Amino acid sequence: MAGRFLRAFQPLTRFIPEVKAPERKVSFGEKLLWTGLALIIYFIMSEIPLYGLHKSESVLVYRIIFASTQGTLMELGIGPIVTAGLILQLLAASGLISVDFSNPEDRALFTGASKVLAIVMTIFQASAYLISGVLRAMGSIQAIVIFVQLLIASLIVMLLDEMIQKGWGIGSGISLFILAGVAQHIMIDCFSLTQPVGNVGKFRGIIPALIDSLITGAPLSALIIRPGGDPSVIGLLLTIAIFMFCIYVQGVRVEIPISYSRYRGFRGKYPISLLYVSNLPIIFTSTLFGNIQIFGQILWNNYRDDPTLGPIIRLIGDFKWTPEGVRPIGGLAYYVASPRGFMDFIGEPIRYSIYIILLIIFCLIFSWVWLQVGGLDPRTVAKQLVDAGLQVPGFRRAEKPIEFILKRYIPTVTLLGGLIVGLMAAIADVFGAFGTGSGILLSVGIIYQYYQQIMREQIEELYPGIRKFLGE
Repeated sequence: MAGRFLRAFQPLTRFIPEVKAPERKVSFGEKLLWTGLALIIYFIMSEIPLYGLHKSESVLVYRIIFASTQGTLMELGIGPIVTAGLILQLLAASGLISVDFSNPEDRALFTGASKVLAIVMTIFQASAYLISGVLRAMGSIQAIVIFVQLLIASLIVMLLDEMIQKGWGIGSGISLFILAGVAQHIMIDCFSLTQPVGNVGKFRGIIPALIDSLITGAPLSALIIRPGGDPSVIGLLLTIAIFMFCIYVQGVRVEIPISYSRYRGFRGKYPISLLYVSNLPIIFTSTLFGNIQIFGQILWNNYRDDPTLGPIIRLIGDFKWTPEGVRPIGGLAYYVASPRGFMDFIGEPIRYSIYIILLIIFCLIFSWVWLQVGGLDPRTVAKQLVDAGLQVPGFRRAEKPIEFILKRYIPTVTLLGGLIVGLMAAIADVFGAFGTGSGILLSVGIIYQYYQQIMREQIEELYPGIRKFLGE
């Protein structure tokens, strides 16, 4: 059944463009070149407005995670690709579909299914964007043109990601675009020369605002906390502090001694990181909150005046039109919208306290869910260690003793990591950290991964013979 599910997508993959894997060893310098080219294309697409629309700045959490820029070719960002990948990964991890990732044929089928599903999600999200009410005043011709633009843009993003992952670049396009989007928001918050929303100072960016205050003699106290979601001194300091804390947490781990049963002299340690499930809980939670707002707005735009469905729709989300766009004023969507700074929290403490509680609860839930379905639970890890010929010194080589030891640490570390991730994201959102709390947490993890990959590439360049020990 599972094989039939993946093979059902096979006929459709023939019509989707594909990037061929390199037939030679791509040098480190060439990989940097292709990675840089993909990044440049992403930034260009983030600046080109959709036909008949204007680019709009948005710091919504789901836009940060999906590398999305409102009103541009990157309106959908990497959302369709990420959503399609997560759906298939969850299906595979939960056993609803079986796939052997060590089998090249299964990997090819899984990749093809991901591409087809990404196209389907693009069509669905583009259609939802068109019928959401945002484009209500536009004609059918303009709507069709915008739909085609979104479809082509998503296809380009998918090909750029495939190009990098197949060995032409470093890392993955998804991680690269998320990191680029977060870095762009941080740079704008630091150095933007536009007018502030809250009318405190002459510049929105905190660095030029501080320089202007020092030159003119204006009180610096006005920049400590700024209204309207403008970057503040507290936001700058908190951004730096969270970056430093995340870097520190990356190295916190519990190390379990292990030995190789075939070679008694070989000993090592199995590390269990404090962020055992990485930043996946905040990705899932932010995606859930973003989808509640998106689909709540779609339902509100189309059915708010319906006498039967109207009251139910308003429980999901009640909105109003403002000069800044559509804003939630009630329902579940109202409570899952993040604050834009400390002044927002002070203005509505009950609302944003509920947001913080929901954010932390769902981070804990998704941490536990991914532990069970992602193959990271103690039983699965114990089986993997035994199959690899490893054991814990002083215990017999069997799954049960190793599972018993892992159960002491993995569940606790998983929940503690989810709590830390949720709490840090909430604190960053409340105090207006640049790039949002979720964006900072993701970017630190991505930077760490890129550091490891770049070091590996450089080692292979210097010592080509070591490649076989790295699994290539």
